[in-house]
Amino acid sequence: MQIGITLGGERVHVDRDVFVALLDNSVANGRAPYRHAIERGEIPYSALLELAEAGKIPCALFFAPLPVVQAQLEIKTAKLLGGLTKRSFSLNARNAVALSDIELILKDLLRKQELLKKHDPTLAKNKIVGSLSKPGFSVEADAAYLAELLGLEANAIRGAATKGAALEALILRLESNQVLVSQSQNNYMPQRLAGVRFSGMTVKDTKVPYIFLPSGDEGEEVSPAGRRTFTLTLLAVLIARGIFAPVNYDSTAEEITSEYEYDLTAQILMPAGDFKAIRPRKRADFEGLADEYKVTPSAVIVRALRLGRIDRASATAFLGELQAEFRSAPKQQGRTSKPVNGVRKYNGRELSWRMVRALDEGRLSTGDFCREVCLNNLTPGDLEEFRRSLR
Repeated sequence: MQIGITLGGERVHVDRDVFVALLDNSVANGRAPYRHAIERGEIPYSALLELAEAGKIPCALFFAPLPVVQAQLEIKTAKLLGGLTKRSFSLNARNAVALSDIELILKDLLRKQELLKKHDPTLAKNKIVGSLSKPGFSVEADAAYLAELLGLEANAIRGAATKGAALEALILRLESNQVLVSQSQNNYMPQRLAGVRFSGMTVKDTKVPYIFLPSGDEGEEVSPAGRRTFTLTLLAVLIARGIFAPVNYDSTAEEITSEYEYDLTAQILMPAGDFKAIRPRKRADFEGLADEYKVTPSAVIVRALRLGRIDRASATAFLGELQAEFRSAPKQQGRTSKPVNGVRKYNGRELSWRMVRALDEGRLSTGDFCREVCLNNLTPGDLEEFRRSLR
């Protein structure tokens, strides 16, 4: 089968399998002209050019033989997976993450890692990466070891005033250990995530591994801070395990598919010893514990279930209630950040201030800084305000 390409009154054809392979593996796969071409079997040449530009696809490839196209796609995927483990990491979730949904973000984070290593001679080998590649004697011992490596004091999370403050405290400890944390900002990233549901991503590097933390269903709702704290801790655990992958995590599922990583994450945030003296019965008990541990009630319920502090029937009922209420409640809308704040959150504070230092020490020009660090979302006139936002 073929796809007709029309220009004026002329028509040429390309192999449908080539057309689908190129665009289905690109960030242009959700665009209307692509869907219409599949339905109708034709596309205007101008629309094809727009799709090719959006997907960063050389136009000549549409006219290449399928084996050539497949070879090029394999090369592209291999380069992208250089910063990732071969497969998605799924915890309590069935759906894998499509690489095309996060391709441009992944490329940009990989580029930023190289940029930082090029311009910052002070970087040392990261002590967190692979530190728990082999499990130790117990989950409790491994959790204590990782918390000590991070400088995460026992009360650093629970002692925070709010769940949002706990999340910020965790980010600070990670970035203090050269683990970069990028938070999604749709207007300041190279790729929008509207409608894309995944929990996060860890990107490989021996000095400056990156964590990418979405806010939820981007542009539609914001994930609760307690859920993001659990997810960010899980992503830190994966870096310690040497796992670099897009991650799916369902906090309301009772079955655990990756027990060691889950138990290690839960032990850091909700130590098993704390549950020995308690037997929560009512939803209010779990909600109170969630406020104490700065996570979601769902996370506490699953933890209590795994520790035998609540029976499965009660856990299932409570989780169902919470899920139904969350779905029906008005969703908090994501706010549009000021440019300096949006760039800082997407880059992460650590990368931002290190690159500002490189700029101030003359290792990077102002134009290069605006283009390579800020993706041209800031102008030279914004840089003083950007500096102040990092203090």
